[in-house]
Amino acid sequence: MILNKFLSSCVFVFTTLLCTQPAHAQAEQQLKTDLQKKLGGNAKVRSVSPAPVTGLYEVLVGNDVFYTDSTGKYLIQGEIIELATGKNITEQRQADLNRIKWTDLPPANAIKAVRGNGSRQLAVFSDPNCGYCKRFEKDLQKVNNVTVYMFLYPILGPDSGEKSKHIWCAKDKAKAWQDWMVRDVMPTAASCDSAALTRNVELGRKFRINGTPTLVFADGTRVPGAIGADQIEKRLVAASNN
Repeated sequence: MILNKFLSSCVFVFTTLLCTQPAHAQAEQQLKTDLQKKLGGNAKVRSVSPAPVTGLYEVLVGNDVFYTDSTGKYLIQGEIIELATGKNITEQRQADLNRIKWTDLPPANAIKAVRGNGSRQLAVFSDPNCGYCKRFEKDLQKVNNVTVYMFLYPILGPDSGEKSKHIWCAKDKAKAWQDWMVRDVMPTAASCDSAALTRNVELGRKFRINGTPTLVFADGTRVPGAIGADQIEKRLVAASNN
């Protein structure tokens, strides 16, 4: 008898959960559908879910975080900061969304360069025709004790692909890369199996890497764009401590 009552209670609770959960899910799905219609095809709404603030919903568009009200009438662009702690919730959420697991980056597809003792690790997605990438490479020369995995990411046009192939097929890939990016020495024409470049582009699309350079540190932190040597050093220290 007691067991029957317990099972009945369990069935009631389970049924209640089944009834209430879809209601929330349906409301969020409807909100997502409405927002997608309003934003059009150029903006892909990935998800809609309750935000930390009552009455607001978090809206993920690509890799960006927005907020909306329960009716989807307004799209709010801004940051939520918890006053009690000073924590920037939006910034943290954005960082978590952009994080890339270090183990998801295949070293075989990268040009490896070791500086000093190579104790710290950094991955870079870079295009040989990217001016900001060249500036970044020159700043990177000032950073020591790091192993850099440079993923050729030719997305700026056909010539980027050609230069990437010549660099990848060079006898000394790291030197060919440095010669071009730091010393403006054109890579010598070469041919080989360059399927790694295609895999890099596919990997970058998977992680929504839309620009170069894009940096990935050992703790998964992603940084889009060129940063100076001092900022690279700070990020490396932070990644080592995590």
